[in-house]
Amino acid sequence: MLSIQQIDYIIALAEEKHFVRASERCFVTQPTLSMQIKKAEDALDNLIFDRSVTPIALTPFGEKLLPVLYDLKVDYAKINVIKEQAKGVYSERLKIAIIPTISAYMIPDLFLQWKNEFDNIEVQIEEQKTEQIIENLKANQIDLGIMAGPYNEQKVRTIPLYREEIKAYVPEIKGKVIETDDLEELHPWLLTQGNCLRTQMVNFCGIGRSELSDWNYEGGNIELLTKMVDMHAGYTLVPEYYSIHNTKGLRVIESKNGDRPAREIIGVFNKRNYKTESIEKILRTIQLKYAKQGKQENIRVLSWN
Repeated sequence: MLSIQQIDYIIALAEEKHFVRASERCFVTQPTLSMQIKKAEDALDNLIFDRSVTPIALTPFGEKLLPVLYDLKVDYAKINVIKEQAKGVYSERLKIAIIPTISAYMIPDLFLQWKNEFDNIEVQIEEQKTEQIIENLKANQIDLGIMAGPYNEQKVRTIPLYREEIKAYVPEIKGKVIETDDLEELHPWLLTQGNCLRTQMVNFCGIGRSELSDWNYEGGNIELLTKMVDMHAGYTLVPEYYSIHNTKGLRVIESKNGDRPAREIIGVFNKRNYKTESIEKILRTIQLKYAKQGKQENIRVLSWN
C-alpha cells in the first residue's frame, strides 16, 4: 500500500515538522515530498498531517500510523540484510547511545575490548541523555541504549546490567560514611537539568531551591563539579564506577534508616530488532565487567525521573 520512499517521507516530516527540512533530509524537492505524502494519504483514505497548524502536526490517524511505519522500516531493513547475506557482503552496524555519567567510564573501560571481540561489527557510540535515548529508540534511530532504569515500554526489551552505589564527594567531612542530614548543611554542586543523576540527587537528598546560593554553577562534567567542591566546599554525587582525581574524598551516603542510594543500569532495545544477537553479546560484556556477585545490603535503587 505504501512504498518505502513514502514511509521515509512521512517519518521525516513527522520528525522535522517542516516540509523544507524534511525534503532536504530526504534529498528530494519539496513538491516531490508533498506529492508522495498526498498519494499516501489518498491510498490510506485518511489525512496523516494537519497542515492548518504551525508547526505541522500529525492527525490522530497519523499518531496511530507512525509507530507502525517505524516497525515497517525495520522489516524493510531486514530484507536488505537477507539480500546482503546471500551475496556474502553483509556487515552489521550497531548504533549505541549511552548517558554521559555512564559513558565517562564505560567507554574507556570497554571500547578496546569491544573493538577486539566484535571486529565483524561496525559500532558507533554516542552520548545521549535519557530522554533522547527513549525518543531515538522509538524512532529506530539507535539499536541499543544504556541508561539508568527503571524503564518499561511494551515494545522495548529491558535488560538489567548492574547496580552501582552513588557516593558523595565531600573531602571536608572525615570518616567513610556521611548521613543525608549532614549533607543538608552543605552546598550541592549539581549536574545540569536533563541529567538523571541530578534528579536522583535532588530526590534522595531532598534538595530544594533554598539550598542553592545566589552564586552557583551547574555543569555536565562530574570531574569539574568535584573541583568546585575542592575550591569552594560543599559536595557533589559520584557514581561508584566513575573515576575521579581524588577517590579519598568519596563518602558512602546513608539515610536515617540506613539505606544507601544506588542506580540500576539497564540496556534497552526494541523487541522487533534483527540485531538482537550482537546486542546481547555487547550487554554480556557489560554485565561481566560491572555486575557484582551476591546480595547488596541496604541498597535503595533510585528512579531516574
